[in-house]
Amino acid sequence: MTATHLMPDLTTPSSPAAPPPPGLAARGLAGARARIRPFALPILTAALIIAAWEVVVRVRHIPEVLLPAPSAVAARLWETLPFLLQQAVPTTLETVAGFAISTVLGISLAVLVTASRFAREALYPNIVFFQLIPKIALAPLFIVWLGIGSPSRVTFSVFISFFPVVVATLTGLTSVDRDLLRLCRAVGARGWKVYTQVRFPAAVPHIFSGLKIAITFAMIGVIVGEFITAQAGLGYMILFAASQAEMALIFASIVLLCVIGLALYALVVVAEAFALKRYGA
Repeated sequence: MTATHLMPDLTTPSSPAAPPPPGLAARGLAGARARIRPFALPILTAALIIAAWEVVVRVRHIPEVLLPAPSAVAARLWETLPFLLQQAVPTTLETVAGFAISTVLGISLAVLVTASRFAREALYPNIVFFQLIPKIALAPLFIVWLGIGSPSRVTFSVFISFFPVVVATLTGLTSVDRDLLRLCRAVGARGWKVYTQVRFPAAVPHIFSGLKIAITFAMIGVIVGEFITAQAGLGYMILFAASQAEMALIFASIVLLCVIGLALYALVVVAEAFALKRYGA
């Protein structure tokens, strides 16, 4: 046998790499679809609704004074965007203020009701009672008591948004595993340490479920207040546009309100993600 027979044949092409398992690519595609679907499906649905709205308005020749087409709303929003952004500043600031106060007030009341049986029996029924009162009926009272400025709108916003925080926080603080609380007592943990180390971490998902509702209620409270007294803000712009039969401007203001509301809601969701990561939930 010659030496040439012992040398490898370098001219022979190497065999191709083994293909991936048949189901691997399919699983990867399914995973990508599962990640995209929560975002793509709502966007696609909204796009279809807007397209249908545009078609109906144009085919039926609906007057703009009754229902403007989405294209007309978009054009009006683009024309008035700088002015509407100026009007959005007081609405946003008052919404954030009302939400912040309702968060502190709601969590504090929930802690007090959880910690004291006397406070629970004295306060919680009254909190529920005030929640059952129609909120809009009380809005003029806040105007009479606090005037037509920002304090009345912020107070009304707090009034309608703190109750979800109280209920959600109270549910979270009282749903802690009883065995875990017994263990805390066995090792000598008492009072505030039990709240910071056990009750609050367990209540984080419940608290943020209430905060997600509260941020929407806070904006509703501010808008209602602006309907009644304000001389600025997106709520005032909606009323002003309605008095001028400017339907496109009304919808443009509503669109901007929706954008601001989604942004504030997203901030709460981000804060929830950080809190859950911090407490390992």
